[in-house]
Amino acid sequence: MPLLLVFLGGMLGAPLRYLTDKVIQARHDSVFPFGTFTVNIAGSFILGSLAAAVATHGLPPNVLLLLGTGVCGALTTFSTFTFETVRLLEDGSLAEAGLNAIGSLLVGLAAAAAGYALLTWL
Repeated sequence: MPLLLVFLGGMLGAPLRYLTDKVIQARHDSVFPFGTFTVNIAGSFILGSLAAAVATHGLPPNVLLLLGTGVCGALTTFSTFTFETVRLLEDGSLAEAGLNAIGSLLVGLAAAAAGYALLTWL
């Protein structure tokens, strides 16, 4: 059953990531990977919120498997983040590469903490 929940969540998260990335990136005329940055930050916030909901509100662990591991696992993407950062470096876009790497880490951590704090507060 847990494997099925992760699988079903991934079936939702992967196309959501792809479509969100395409829509957001199409709105920016920039080498910076806004689409990947956005899905990773959103996924961090959602996962932080889900973790708090399990810890403080009794959200069933199976929901965390479906939405956290499945949806957020497929929605967020470390491999694309690293690929795009390396691509920026290879293209000589050092500032954008640094902003992507450091910004993704800092803003992602802040988003997860904010999601956790918000759901704990509610």
